[in-house]
Amino acid sequence: MFPGNDAERYAAIVRQARALSRAGVDFLQVREKDLGAMQLAALARIMVAAARSAGQMKVLVNGNVAAAVDGGGDGVHLPAAMAATEVPADMLASVSCHTLDEVRAAVERRADLILFGPVFGKQVRDVPVSAGLGLDALRAAVAIAGEVPVIALGGVTEANQQACIDAGASGIAGIRMFLHAASKEA
Repeated sequence: MFPGNDAERYAAIVRQARALSRAGVDFLQVREKDLGAMQLAALARIMVAAARSAGQMKVLVNGNVAAAVDGGGDGVHLPAAMAATEVPADMLASVSCHTLDEVRAAVERRADLILFGPVFGKQVRDVPVSAGLGLDALRAAVAIAGEVPVIALGGVTEANQQACIDAGASGIAGIRMFLHAASKEA
């Protein structure tokens, strides 16, 4: 997402993490699927240091428990098919859910946090690629999750974020919305 060589991209990522942390973002997911475990752990260490230097933002590593542990992350973000029980007890287990059955399974498997969506649809480079599940599905996910916080994801904007909160979501997640907010902050 950032131009330049590796050093310039890493510097941009660190600036982004600091800006998000200063802006009050609670969680940052390190999602670099092309990196090996050692590289991902090294990036996680950089992101954790950046987050801590600017606030209290927690850093979750996407899909790799070992990289999260080695990188000093606060937790791991897992696909619904992976059991949150594989995550060490002192780390957060965030689970991505796209159906109500996946929400039920995530709760049963000790998820600490559920990302549910896409609520309003998913776009890639401003091209719609999937329809949204809707606010009624979000309400149902929140009811099923009980005490486990549900974060709304997918097509969330400044214009519709309050609707997600009104539907019971504990918060919102996204990429474009937060990139825009952090670039204003930086």
